[in-house]
Amino acid sequence: MASAKRILTGLAAEAAGCTRCPLYRNATQTVFGQGPANAPVMLVGEQPGDSEDRAGLPFVGPAGRILDSALADAGMARGRVYVTNAVKHFKNVPRGKRRIHQRPNAYEIERCRWWLDREIAVIKPRLTVALGATAASALTGRAATISKLRGRPIPMREVLDGLVTVHPSYILRLRDETKQDAYRQFVADLRLAAELVPEIRK
Repeated sequence: MASAKRILTGLAAEAAGCTRCPLYRNATQTVFGQGPANAPVMLVGEQPGDSEDRAGLPFVGPAGRILDSALADAGMARGRVYVTNAVKHFKNVPRGKRRIHQRPNAYEIERCRWWLDREIAVIKPRLTVALGATAASALTGRAATISKLRGRPIPMREVLDGLVTVHPSYILRLRDETKQDAYRQFVADLRLAAELVPEIRK
């Protein structure tokens, strides 16, 4: 039987040619998940941003730097988590030289669950953390409100335990007087993940 790492590598190669929804037409490339195949914790965001689309890697732009800092402050090692997105292509609208982020719709999220479900099936994470409402909806299969689900473990599917928190890009958009509080709450959510899965700690 092929190892989980080889299966993930094969999935990433397969996803590189994905045309399951129209988003591939306006993106540079598919951005698949990254991390160890035996990761005990999976982090799921919304979609790649401009930096991720160009690099072909998840969470390497400004939101990724917030995530890295929060993981470190929560005592978690990014190298021990698997990081991916609910949607694998950057949905955007070109405006001059810039590409403006657009939230994926229900159809696009559903079409991309093909890949997310396969990542989950291979990795079998003990805990899955939804970063934002789009990821929470993709993981639970229903509309999700962060304020109602945040701060406690929840069953996301039959064999999927999870937590819901904000997406780090949300923190980036806040003004200085509220940004620090939002960041502290984000770190607290990640600390809860580390308490639930202690082997994720540094």
